[in-house]
Order: sequence, then C-alpha cells, then structure tokens
Amino acid sequence: MSLKPINDILGVLEQQAKWREDPFQLLIQSWAEIVGTVAAKHSRPLSMQRDVLRVATSSAAWAQNLTFSRQALLVKLNAKLSMSLVDMRFSTAGWQKSKEVSQPQPSFLPSEHPSYLGDIPDYSTVSKTTEQNANQAFESWSRIRQARSQGLPLCPQCQSPTPPGELQRWGVCALCSVKQSSNNI
Repeated sequence: MSLKPINDILGVLEQQAKWREDPFQLLIQSWAEIVGTVAAKHSRPLSMQRDVLRVATSSAAWAQNLTFSRQALLVKLNAKLSMSLVDMRFSTAGWQKSKEVSQPQPSFLPSEHPSYLGDIPDYSTVSKTTEQNANQAFESWSRIRQARSQGLPLCPQCQSPTPPGELQRWGVCALCSVKQSSNNI
C-alpha cells in the first residue's frame, strides 16, 4: 500500500461529498443566481425527471419569457451545477402550491385614491327609517349628493362634479376616462 498526499485524499472525499448532494437542492439554492433575481421572484423549480427540469411560473407571460431563454439557462445550469439537463419546461401549474407565505397587499389610505372627496358627511343624521314614498327617498338622496358635490370642479367633458384627484390623474372624470379608453381599443 502506497502513501498518498493528503491533498489527493481530501480531493477524493470532496468529490464523494458532491456526488452525495442532491442536485435538485443545489439547483434551488442557486436558482436566483442562475436566472437573475427578478426572474427568480416569478419562477420556482418544481422537479427534475429524466434530465428535464420543470419550473413553476407566476404567470403565463413569465413562462413564455423563460421558455424563449431556456437554451441560455440550460447552459448556465449545466455549467454551474455540473448537471446534464437536456430541457426545461415552464408552466403556471404548481405556482399556487407554494409553501411560501403570501405577502400582504399594501394598504392605501382612502385619501390616496384619486376619487377621494375629503371627509364624508355624517350620515347618522339621515333618517334611518324607511322613507314614506319614492319622492321623499329621492329628496333625501339628492340633498346628500348635493352636499357632497359642493365645491367640486367640473369634468371638462360631461360637466359633472368630479373629485380633484381624478382630474389630476386623467384630466376628466373616471367615467369619461373609461369611455375614452374603450374608444381607443
């Protein structure tokens, strides 16, 4: 039996340790580095079967985008992880099965919405009882609407009272903005 240098023995042990590591776990750990941080937020490796990597995406647009760049991704994956993947499949299937905690949607104050009108009048003064007839109900509704629209600027197209935020954002009221966008389709 011949003696071998310690570096040779350590090299053999290191190779054996890499052989025992799960290649899929290595792939998951370096996914963001391989595809980029933005794409990594919208994609997640699901499985490897028969040298084909299956990846879940957050949307069909991301699946298509990553499909177009799959050859470059395969080259990066095979070089980085010493793997022999032959193909990648992208799909939205499996995205919702994520074990990650979903991020709460950012909350906005009502005053940040373009249709914000300011402080809402106290409706507790309005009669809670059922109006005696349709005319009284309409009169009550009309008084409330007039009180809320006092001092509001008018939409340049339809001349209806419009919250200032809508005029700043779209130049017209929300209804006219929708009409304009549907005519442009």
